[in-house]
Amino acid sequence: MGQRTEAAAGCLTAALGAGAGLAVWAVDVRARLWRFERAPDWKVLYAELPLAVLGGTALGLGLWALVRRFRP
Repeated sequence: MGQRTEAAAGCLTAALGAGAGLAVWAVDVRARLWRFERAPDWKVLYAELPLAVLGGTALGLGLWALVRRFRP
């Protein structure tokens, strides 16, 4: 595999991981955001969303590195 192809695969894996993290975060987000009747719970947006996206990206890149390491 060429160096450019390998770099493109890493970027694609990172983007897919971020998308997967976003998809996991989006499950039932309305119920978590409006947990209380009087006011929205903003930590869902400023804490959980970035952690989910970064976690998905890290998981995707970790998987990519693991596959790359054990590739013949």
